[in-house]
Amino acid sequence: MSLSVLPIEESLKLRRIYEPSLKTDGKRILVDRLWPRGISKQRANLFLWVKDAAPSADLRRWYHKDLDRWPEFRVQYLIELKENNSVDVIQDTIKSDVVTLIFANANLEQNHAAVLREHLIERLKADAIPGRDLSDRSKS
Repeated sequence: MSLSVLPIEESLKLRRIYEPSLKTDGKRILVDRLWPRGISKQRANLFLWVKDAAPSADLRRWYHKDLDRWPEFRVQYLIELKENNSVDVIQDTIKSDVVTLIFANANLEQNHAAVLREHLIERLKADAIPGRDLSDRSKS
C-alpha cells in the first residue's frame, strides 16, 4: 500500500488481537507485555511483538486496581514512553509500511495502545521524516 497518499493517522491503526487480521492491517505489532490468552502465534499473524512498548508492570497493576485513574495512567505512560527506546522499531516500521498496533484490552478507547499510537503520531510529526510529507497527504 502506498503511504504517499495516506495521512499518518491512517498509516497507524489499532486492532484487538481477538479480531481477525485483515490485509489492510499492514504490519501487525503486538504491544502488550503479556501474551494474550487463547491466541496462537499463527492466529495472531504478527510482524513483531514489542512487549517493552507496553506500560511497566507496576504502572499497569496500579491502573488496573482503579480504572478511574485513566487520566493519571495516561500521563504516567506518556512519561514512560518518552524514555522508552523500544518504540523506535515501531516508528521505523511506520516510515515504510502501514502498521496496526495489536492489543488485548476490551476497552477500545482507554487502553495503552491508544496512548502509544498518539505518542507515535506526535513523534513522527515532530521528526518530519525526510522524504515523507507528514502533512495532510489526503489533499494530494
